Amino acid sequence: MTSFRSVASRRLAAALATSIFIFPAAAMAESSATANGVSYANKGLVAIGRIPASQRDKFGETFGSGSGMAIDVTSWKKDGDAYRGSLWLLPDRGYNVEGTTDYNARINKIDVTLMPATGGDVAAEKQQTGVQAKLADTLLLTDEQGKNMTGLDPEAGTRPASGATPVLPFASTGKVSLDAEAVVRLADGSFLISDEYGPYIYHFSADGKMLSATQPPKALLPMRKGEINFSSNNVGEGGKKPDPKDPETGRQNNQGLEGMSLTPDGKYLIAVLQSATRQDGGDSSSTRDHTRALVYDASDVDHLKLAHEYVVPLPKFEGKDKKLVAAQSEILALSDKAFLMLARDSNNGQGLKGDTSVYRKIELVDLSGATDIAGGEYDDVKAVAPKGVLDSAVKPATLHDFIDLNDSKELARFGLHNGAPNDKNNLSEKWEAMSIASAIDASAPDDYFLFVANDNDFLTQDGFQVGKSYKAEGDADVDTMFQVFRVTLPGVTKR
Repeated sequence: MTSFRSVASRRLAAALATSIFIFPAAAMAESSATANGVSYANKGLVAIGRIPASQRDKFGETFGSGSGMAIDVTSWKKDGDAYRGSLWLLPDRGYNVEGTTDYNARINKIDVTLMPATGGDVAAEKQQTGVQAKLADTLLLTDEQGKNMTGLDPEAGTRPASGATPVLPFASTGKVSLDAEAVVRLADGSFLISDEYGPYIYHFSADGKMLSATQPPKALLPMRKGEINFSSNNVGEGGKKPDPKDPETGRQNNQGLEGMSLTPDGKYLIAVLQSATRQDGGDSSSTRDHTRALVYDASDVDHLKLAHEYVVPLPKFEGKDKKLVAAQSEILALSDKAFLMLARDSNNGQGLKGDTSVYRKIELVDLSGATDIAGGEYDDVKAVAPKGVLDSAVKPATLHDFIDLNDSKELARFGLHNGAPNDKNNLSEKWEAMSIASAIDASAPDDYFLFVANDNDFLTQDGFQVGKSYKAEGDADVDTMFQVFRVTLPGVTKR
């Protein structure tokens, strides 16, 4: 019998041979990586687009972008050399500098036209117009009672468990707190959204009403003095800071379920913590590299069941005087044994004092040889990586470089750069969203467009939110930006 690997290899070779005609060598920064016996290829950056930082939504508030993204594949069509469709773009908890605000949680619908570049050099006037994105609608998210959810720090403690929901993060305003980070759009139009505060996975109806919430294993829950305490130590004006400021175990402040994706067959939902739990070395920026991937049985999204759990090593890079750990910012499931993971450094990019990023990459994560720790002692009180040192009984997932977002040659083709001058063509700091849409190419059926978007943190000089105007510090004015890569992803055709 012919092996799946050999079939995949022939399909990949055929796709790559075809791609030489479609995308001349001068246009490509081609690379490949293999996970679980399947080879995946990056054929290079093909389009850039922007939504201006000053954009406001239908509620008159400043538009925020890119904590999570879900392309509506049912809307995706090819029209000559262009592609058209819509996507859902998830903002996080609102503009905040000193403390969080009572920003109503929401999700935005974007209409998109993609005109991918097909040559080596891109004309200046077309460099950043390959993606034309228009805000089409904004949907507010509510709890199961229809009350708006808030970006405020959950300093008030917890709302008691009720019905399909466990105890929930609760703000002083009497609203459930949500710091949204990743989104999956299901076939019925409803949404799965992961958050930082919980870290939980919420199911919302197509009109934005909470249907259920999934609580992670105990090991991930933020605990202070033996009690669940969801505060991120970023309370609003006059709020009460948590004691102690950091959890003693569980997720670190602002390091919740940053990445989440449904497998192409729809059977599993994978969610990944941004960095290690406190007990697994997450109390230090240099030892937080053993994070966890939770793999849920998604046959009933209102009653997700933990099926598998793995340790995922985060990439390390050279800091000024020590090695640092890149934060996991988003994932894209390729199967239940492999996913793409976007990881990056912090505090560098357009709108910040630091101008040059050291690490922004999309890694291919292979779970096939990793130890499954689901439901065992590591999900209770035993650390899987005390002080950042992985238990010798546990084998982690493996990582392979796939796409370098800081590739200077690729960026230059589209009028962009990484580093000085720190202007609007320097990449911004937070790249946190990924989704794919088919290339609709009969000669390369496994080819997709991988959309990557930034989280602009609502940074603008013409801001308005929660009833107040504002100007971001340091003259920051950060557009929402889309980067689009053409990639070959065998086996994801059921998405």
